[in-house]
Amino acid sequence: MAVSLSFLLIFIILKGIHSITTVSKVSVRAGGSISIPCLYQSRYINYTKYLCKGYYWTYCSYAVKTNTPSSSKFSISDDKLQRIFTVTIKDLKEEDCGYWCAVEIINGPDIGKSFNLSVTGGTPSLSVDHQEITGLIGDKITINCHHHYPGVIKWCRLGGTCVTEPSGLIDGTAVTIDRSVHNIFTVTMRGLRTESSGWYFCVQGDLQMPVHLTVNEKTTSDQAPTLSPTPASEVPTAQHEQPSSSSFLTSFIIRLSLLVLFVMVTSFILFMVKKHNQTKESSATTTEQEEVRYTSDGAVTLNL
Repeated sequence: MAVSLSFLLIFIILKGIHSITTVSKVSVRAGGSISIPCLYQSRYINYTKYLCKGYYWTYCSYAVKTNTPSSSKFSISDDKLQRIFTVTIKDLKEEDCGYWCAVEIINGPDIGKSFNLSVTGGTPSLSVDHQEITGLIGDKITINCHHHYPGVIKWCRLGGTCVTEPSGLIDGTAVTIDRSVHNIFTVTMRGLRTESSGWYFCVQGDLQMPVHLTVNEKTTSDQAPTLSPTPASEVPTAQHEQPSSSSFLTSFIIRLSLLVLFVMVTSFILFMVKKHNQTKESSATTTEQEEVRYTSDGAVTLNL
């Protein structure tokens, strides 16, 4: 009887392992938060999913379920289109180490897949700048995976294939891995498609770090403007034609000629005014001499 129960327990655990896919070990900072994706088979789309807290499956307890409200510590969401439910754990502490992604089975034993958190007060052994990234169709995105220790590095899609350095393909999307910077390997995904949306994770040794990618369609503001040629008859030449060197020289000569003419006219006018004043003074002096003459003996002779 004991042997039969042991085989039954092993069967249940193996069934859960193959029915749910998730990461196995994640390094996190104390006081922070982490989101963990759990991929399930299509037959469990309408089942209740939950996060079970505990190192051992038989002794773990509910932390949060899809059919109950979230708490300040735990939250859960179910993307039935991608067949992934995501659990988020906040305010991480050292005791947050063992968890299970689980599906509640009606009229049967629940299934689950475990993952472990390595909570540290310092810098995590494997981390990313952001767990949530967004890209546009046809564009590229880059993810920096920070690590402390040497070892094999990979970029994987949850439930899909992995790429090792230097390059490869994941579901038709080109992936390159560059580790030229010390303790960082940079993942670049080019030619993004709608199908590229989903959960991925950095891998270094036995550690993984999940990253969620959302690929959106380009809007009008995201696209480069296309300039249409304008017919020559519609182009206002007076506004768009650049002045030639000959027209510039002609304009300069005309302006210079007008300036010279203005100076000459002004000089002529000043000359005539000055000459007129001199003539007037000379005429006045002559008239006085003719009207009054003094004799040698002091007599005055008037010329009438």
